[in-house]
Amino acid sequence: MDKTFKYLNELIKKNDKVVVAVSGGPDSMFLLHLLCNIKKNKNYKLIVAHINHNVRKESADEKLKIEDYCKINNIIFEYLKIEKYPKENFHDYARKVRYNFFDNIVNKYKAKYLLTAHHGDDLMETILMRIVRGSSFNGYSGFNKISKYKNYFIVRPLIELTKQEINDYMDIHKLWYAIDNSNCKDVYTRNRFRKYVVPQLKKENPNVHLKFLSLSEKINDISNFLEEYTDKVISRIYYDKKINIQQFIIEKKAITDIILYRILLDNYHDKICLISYKNIGNIYKVITSAKSNMKIDLPLDFEFIKSYNFCYLKKKNYITDYKIEINDLVKLDNGRQIEKVKSCNLTDNNVIYLNSDNLNLPLYVRNRKIGDKIKIKNFNHYKKVKDIFIEAKISLAERDNYPIVVDSSDEIIWIPGLKKSYFDSKNDKKYDIILKYY
Repeated sequence: MDKTFKYLNELIKKNDKVVVAVSGGPDSMFLLHLLCNIKKNKNYKLIVAHINHNVRKESADEKLKIEDYCKINNIIFEYLKIEKYPKENFHDYARKVRYNFFDNIVNKYKAKYLLTAHHGDDLMETILMRIVRGSSFNGYSGFNKISKYKNYFIVRPLIELTKQEINDYMDIHKLWYAIDNSNCKDVYTRNRFRKYVVPQLKKENPNVHLKFLSLSEKINDISNFLEEYTDKVISRIYYDKKINIQQFIIEKKAITDIILYRILLDNYHDKICLISYKNIGNIYKVITSAKSNMKIDLPLDFEFIKSYNFCYLKKKNYITDYKIEINDLVKLDNGRQIEKVKSCNLTDNNVIYLNSDNLNLPLYVRNRKIGDKIKIKNFNHYKKVKDIFIEAKISLAERDNYPIVVDSSDEIIWIPGLKKSYFDSKNDKKYDIILKYY
């Protein structure tokens, strides 16, 4: 207890502004009690942030007790009541609301610290749950005693204390606290760890929470080193929102894991938990596969795509078939266009010269179909469009929307930028249609 009090007393300076999250339970009321004792001898502004989750009938009375406590001790009281919940996961939603509220209060008062009452048992439970569920390497550290968030610090000063030590102190000093009976229900994963797993570990070692704290600190040290190293090398491995496969595979897996996590977090944000170990394994299989082109589906309509020397993550494009008659100008979804021009000196695959007498007009541009073939100029046989795409290293993502020019009988006349058919009449100068792709 003395060590915790000393830590807080040294942390908080004169004229600091401190927000403390207070639920009314023994842990947060104990923390508030310590902060009030410090406040008696140190001039700093203390703000209590309390949320009524509106799921227990006792909550209204608990709010009044905390508010009275604040009035007696000259503490600012900030309050939020959650009126209703959406259909999504209750705990996820409540956590979002809770931390948004705390963030708003910190910014309102321009506070330096947000204090929460997480203790040693909470740390043990968090680490154990993440071991069982799976996590990133850094996730196995649980949470830090102090961490920077935006423009302030989140501090968990009770991390070296056990739940029992806190409860004993509160009972000995006859201090009021609320009891939430939902913390005893086995339906919640954390409660099962709290009731059945943690007590067994404490039988082996009453101070096991300090071992978990030491483990957490070591993981954080290693994680910080790996993150700093990753910062130095990531620019040669991941750029233009693409992974350079050759650079990726020569790096240590501890680093590539961090890079993948950053890429996924960039796209999934608070839904990152939807990515499973199986997803990560499949991503590595794509990257290391001998195949030049691959893609796999990921949660929330994302896909991970390999295109020759690069891989990238993107939202799925649901292809809508198109077929557009070519009159004067057709603007394409790929940002390019096909135009009928009066004259041109180019002879590359971006221009085709056609004799309307040899065609079934009108001409159209469409996306590819399964089994598409083109009779290539100067060859006497047809070739699969798929093979042409492969040879030209057209990525999987581009192929389904790539423009194909056909006549009204659906004969392929031209694959703009790639191949001309035998319909091209440039050499014999018998043409009256010039199409340009740019």
